[in-house]
Amino acid sequence: MLFDYHMHSNFSADSETPMEEMIQASINKGLTEISFTEHIDYEYPDPTISFDLDIPAYTEELNKMREKYKDIITIKKGVELGVQPYLLERYDKLMNEEDFDFVICSIHTADKKDLHSGDFFANRTPEESYQLYYEELLYCVKNFKQYNILGHIDLVKRYKSLNSKADFHDILSEIFKVIIPDGKGIELNASGYAYGLGGPMPTKDILELYKDCGGEVLTIGSDAHVPHHVGYNFTEIIESIKSIGFKYITTFDQMKPSFHPINKLNKTQNSNEI
Repeated sequence: MLFDYHMHSNFSADSETPMEEMIQASINKGLTEISFTEHIDYEYPDPTISFDLDIPAYTEELNKMREKYKDIITIKKGVELGVQPYLLERYDKLMNEEDFDFVICSIHTADKKDLHSGDFFANRTPEESYQLYYEELLYCVKNFKQYNILGHIDLVKRYKSLNSKADFHDILSEIFKVIIPDGKGIELNASGYAYGLGGPMPTKDILELYKDCGGEVLTIGSDAHVPHHVGYNFTEIIESIKSIGFKYITTFDQMKPSFHPINKLNKTQNSNEI
C-alpha cells in the first residue's frame, strides 16, 4: 500500500498536466491509491488566474479514468478548498450540493490578499503576518466543518521566512484543539522539498505538537502539479512520521476515514526525483 492524497491536473488552473499522465506517473511510482484534489479558490485576489473548478467535467474524466485503471490503482475524487473567513457560507453551500471522497481545507489567501504575490506581507512584520494567517485559519476551522484535513498548515513559511524564534505553537494548539475533537486531521505535504524549505509542510515541531495534542488523522500528499513530483520523497516522509510515533496513515472514501498501519506501507520508486 502507498497513497498520495494531494495532486492536481489540468482541472486546476495552475496545472497543465492531463489527469491520465498523473495517474500513469502514480502507477510508475508504485502507488496503490491516489486522490486528485483540484483547486477551488473563490474570489482569489489575482485577476490573472481563476480557481473555479468545472465539477461536471472533472467528475466525468475522473470516472473515465477510474474505469480504465480500475484493476491497477484506486482513484479518489477530492478537492482542495481555498477558504477565507467571509466565504465560508459559500463553501458550505458547495459542499451541500456536491459529492467528494476527500476534502482539503487550505488557506492560500489571508486578509483578502494572496500569499503568492507577497501582497499579504506588505506593511507587516513577518511575525504579524504569521499571526494573522493562523488567526484566519482558526476562525475558519471554528466555523466551517465540511472537510477532512487541513492542507500544508504552515504554508505561510513558503513565502516569508522568520528571523525570530517565534513558533506560534500557542495558536496552533488552539487550532488542533478545535479540529481533533471534530475528527479532522492534517496532511504532511511534500511540496516543501520542491520549494526550497528542506522538508515537508508542516515542519517536525508542528507534527509533534499535533501528536501531543492527540492528533491521529494524518494524510501524505505530494501536492504535485506535474508528473515527476508525484510521490516525491515519500520514503523519507514515512520514516519521519514513524520516528515521531504516528502509527497510521489515513485515506478517505465518501469523506469517511480508513486507517492503514505505517509499517505496512511500501516504498516509492524513484522517490527522490524532482
